[in-house]
Amino acid sequence: TESVLQQRLRKAALEAGVTMIAPDTVFLSADTRLASDVTIEPYVVIGPGVTIDANAVIHSFSHLSGAHVGEGASIGPYARLRPGTKIGRKARVGNFVEVKEAVLEDGAKANHLAYIGDGRVGEGANVGAGTIFCNYDGASKQRTEIGKGAFIGSNSALVAPLKVGDGAYIGSGSVITENVPADALALGRVRQ
Repeated sequence: TESVLQQRLRKAALEAGVTMIAPDTVFLSADTRLASDVTIEPYVVIGPGVTIDANAVIHSFSHLSGAHVGEGASIGPYARLRPGTKIGRKARVGNFVEVKEAVLEDGAKANHLAYIGDGRVGEGANVGAGTIFCNYDGASKQRTEIGKGAFIGSNSALVAPLKVGDGAYIGSGSVITENVPADALALGRVRQ
């Protein structure tokens, strides 16, 4: 039965050096790959196709499937990693952030309330609260590329296909529909 399988999977993970705060609340898949020194907090669901590297922390109430979490990364609480997600070393995906078919490179962070779909967030870039990757144009999925060290202000809508250059800054509350050059400031909002 499922409960017997879960007990075996949890026991094997614990014996391999994974820390689970409340093992009975964590659900694993038969193909889950966990490095030693991973910490999994209560009420985490790990679906098929997930790999979690050493020293990563999966915070409570997160749901992962088809994702690779890099060394020392922090996921959640309440994060959703969908298939095709790759989280780099020491990257951060915070509460109520959903990532699908996207890469967050090393040290990138999306700390809260964001949707990152069909894109890439460059090394050390910051995605502010309420940011949405508008990836579907009604017919097909388009990609958003965010450069290294870029800053995406809170409550921004990035309409794909879109490229935001290295070190660029998107002002809060912007709707960005055109590519942004490296080290540029982009604003897309009406004056108060």
